[in-house]
This record gives sequence, structure tokens and C-alpha cells, in this order.
Amino acid sequence: MATTWAGGSPSVDCTAPDFRFSDGTSLGDLLREGKGVALDFTTGQSLQETAACWKDRMRYALGPVGNDLGCGALLIRPDGVVAWAEGRGPDPETFWHTVIRWFGEPTP
Repeated sequence: MATTWAGGSPSVDCTAPDFRFSDGTSLGDLLREGKGVALDFTTGQSLQETAACWKDRMRYALGPVGNDLGCGALLIRPDGVVAWAEGRGPDPETFWHTVIRWFGEPTP
């Protein structure tokens, strides 16, 4: 069971679109290392500190994309499937628990 935002996101358990950032980087580029990706579309960078605890297993990407699916943040598994999606104000605690579920305990 994936954690989603209150209304339930149809994006969870679906293959993520190949989001393209303003610098030309795409989600596909970020997934090439075989790590998960935390996509943060907000300006507050609220997930950056949490994502850093898994830097050996997950990348963090910040910035606007062409179509963010109405989400503030997404967690993408290494296979490109959305594991978690949350609205415009992503909750770091919910993100933390979801990352543990998919990527194990954080690196000490």
C-alpha cells in the first residue's frame, strides 16, 4: 500500500512521466544511476534534508517541470514507478516513512 496525499493520487503505482527540468535534465537522466528520485516541485525545499539521509540510494531533484501532475512532490522508485505523491505542501514526516518503506533505514 503506497502512501498518497489525502485525496489519493492516481499517479501512485504508475510509471512517472519523463519530467523535464528547466536545465534540460529529465527524470530518465536522474534514474540512470539505478537510484530512486525524490522530486520536489516546491520552492521551500522541505524534503531536501530528509532525502540527504538516503543519498546513497536516492537522488533529490528540485525545481519546476513542465507538468508536475498537480503534485508538490513525488518519490520515484528506481524502476520509474511513483511510490508516493503529495499535494502542494509535502509533509516531510509522511515522506520519511514512505522512504523507509521503499529504501530501508537511512544511512548513519
